[in-house]
Amino acid sequence: LEFELATNLVGQPLVRQQVMKGLREFLENPNPVKPLVMSFHGSTGTGKTYVSSMLIRYLFQRGLQSPYVHHFSPIVHFPHAEHIEQYKESLKRWIQGNLTNCGRSAFLFDEMDKMHPGLIDVIIPFLGPSWVVYGTNYRKAIFIFISNAGGEQINNVTLALWRARKDREEISLQDLEPAISKAVFENPESGFWKSGIINEHLIDFVVPFLPLKHHHVKQCVISELIQQGLEVRPDVVQEVADSIPYFPEEEKLFSSTGCKTVASRISFFF
Repeated sequence: LEFELATNLVGQPLVRQQVMKGLREFLENPNPVKPLVMSFHGSTGTGKTYVSSMLIRYLFQRGLQSPYVHHFSPIVHFPHAEHIEQYKESLKRWIQGNLTNCGRSAFLFDEMDKMHPGLIDVIIPFLGPSWVVYGTNYRKAIFIFISNAGGEQINNVTLALWRARKDREEISLQDLEPAISKAVFENPESGFWKSGIINEHLIDFVVPFLPLKHHHVKQCVISELIQQGLEVRPDVVQEVADSIPYFPEEEKLFSSTGCKTVASRISFFF
């Protein structure tokens, strides 16, 4: 996993460092005091879903198809605000039932920025350091929250540090955490708004995904061409990377969509 993150995840040194630290400490401990809880933040196309699916692929034999991996999307699973009490009950039962089947289960919560505030708090009893909840030992479970919230703030801090001549590799979690906290945990629109998960400090690792530069997008284009079995032509790599919008207006430094649209843009050339 460490090798694949280093080889295939472009432009995210902080993500590699945080994810490997969290996983290593957790998996090497035969009796963890609580489940591993990670929260991924960043703009579209920076690698949040890619990294979470990579983790799952290495931890579970059938990856995302494993019966021990559970993936929630607010738009699919919790679409209507008026049914929030019903959602709370079914989510609690689902997690409780599946942890009874396998204590080493993983739960992925996508698009936390679109989650109804208050809903996620129903899982608090499963995240803390208690021994047993509802008759189930659940301390070997993994919870991953994925969110675009905080992306704009991460981008602004990264841009300010770039203007201050600070190298990407030098950016630390301490540089980004205050901005993420304000955007995610103090935002009434966020699924984490006034959440006990935050107040009780149940998130072990906040993982910020930085905006991607032009040369990172070129790396994504090359990877995608190889994956599709297509010829890696320098002119195509350049054109695809150039066709993506960049910000801010004056410097055109970071990709507005990360690597998200790379695959669809490649199809124009073949």
